[in-house]
Amino acid sequence: MKELPKTYDPKAVEKKIYDLWMKGGYFKGKIDPDKKPFSIVMPPPNVTGQLHMGHALDATLQDILTRYKRMQGYSALWLPGVDHAGIATQIKVEEVLRKEEGKTRYDLGRDKFLERVWDWKRQYGDRIVEQQKSMGVSCDWDRSRFTMDETCAKAVRETFCELYDKGLIYKGSRIINWCPHCRTALSDAEVEYKDIPGSFWHIRYPIENSDEEFIIATRCCGQPRGRALYASCR
Repeated sequence: MKELPKTYDPKAVEKKIYDLWMKGGYFKGKIDPDKKPFSIVMPPPNVTGQLHMGHALDATLQDILTRYKRMQGYSALWLPGVDHAGIATQIKVEEVLRKEEGKTRYDLGRDKFLERVWDWKRQYGDRIVEQQKSMGVSCDWDRSRFTMDETCAKAVRETFCELYDKGLIYKGSRIINWCPHCRTALSDAEVEYKDIPGSFWHIRYPIENSDEEFIIATRCCGQPRGRALYASCR
């Protein structure tokens, strides 16, 4: 009788089991009129490197729900995908260019830089998927989506047009978070705030033909151009 190993080796067991699940098509979402449908769309992880603990927790909870519904007799689908995360991915690629080649995206030009970004997506997008498979997630991988696939991009364009037609999207003047490095606007979620020294000035304006003065108080934060709100994603 073969002696059991003292420590558990997941590589010797889990990949074989997962491959068996894949070949059997046990996670495929199928239309079955005799079953109630249940589906979860995976919040797509960004193709900026690798999964972290937050992804592992989130995927585990979704996997539990999907498997539980399958056991209850539902026709269950867990739809996977990855997100292009435009600015975040651009920053990662630019960082590699700067450290490994001493170049910027301007040195490459638009077309060559886009090629590098797509190469990054192919490398790390596939890496993320393999990490998820190693976790044993029960996704229907044949339906996997990327947010820049034509189907997804078309849905986004149609949604924006629909919201615009309803007057829910409009152009207006607003204070924005501007990154002087990337030369683009950032969302509030991408901004790290910090306190910086500043001054509070009182400006006296004499009133003509009078001994009185008009005083205006204003704050100067020491930022370039004074009035603009600057942020950095570096």
